[in-house]
Amino acid sequence: MFQAVCFDFDYTLGDSTDSIVAGFQHGLTALGWPAPDREAVRNTIGYVLEDAYTLLTGDANPENRARFRPLFLEVAMERQRRETTLFPGADALLRGLHRRGVRQAIVSSKRGDTIQIILDRLGLLQELDLVIGSADVRRHKPDPEGLLLAMERLGVSPGDTLFCGDTVLDAGAAQNAGCHFAAVLNGTTPAAAFAPFSPDHIAPDLDDLARWLGL
Repeated sequence: MFQAVCFDFDYTLGDSTDSIVAGFQHGLTALGWPAPDREAVRNTIGYVLEDAYTLLTGDANPENRARFRPLFLEVAMERQRRETTLFPGADALLRGLHRRGVRQAIVSSKRGDTIQIILDRLGLLQELDLVIGSADVRRHKPDPEGLLLAMERLGVSPGDTLFCGDTVLDAGAAQNAGCHFAAVLNGTTPAAAFAPFSPDHIAPDLDDLARWLGL
């Protein structure tokens, strides 16, 4: 159906919830904020860390936003690399697309090197052609910069590309890039939230997405 399929990572393919929550609790308490509860943090996953900080605290001070990232990473980075798991069906999906000769990339607000370490640990890095992480772009989703960069490097057109993600940020990025979009309901965003973006498909899980793709 497509020459290339690009994926968001957190809550699309991978689950890093425990390490992310620990990082937010450490970073926010170090800055004098109360520790956030797990569900509040889960609702910010997919945003860049500085924006998630502001969503949780209401503080838009640029200096405080910048101070948060290294504090978060002190606890979260190594744990994410060691502990992140994939959702059921992710392994078969990535391997199946690779066997079909479909180009694959990850376009995420997570650090690209962290994603590569996770996938290498799980034996799946070789299934992908490209990882675009937070440090590879200046503007983050829903800006299309990451997706446009991925398509340029993969040598594919928007009309031949599908982006799969779990948030309206992902849906907006696909819309702004002019490519196809499939919503994956592994995260906290309900199916109804994607209606304004007219997704090609809404997958309750990755097994359903694989079936829709004909794998």
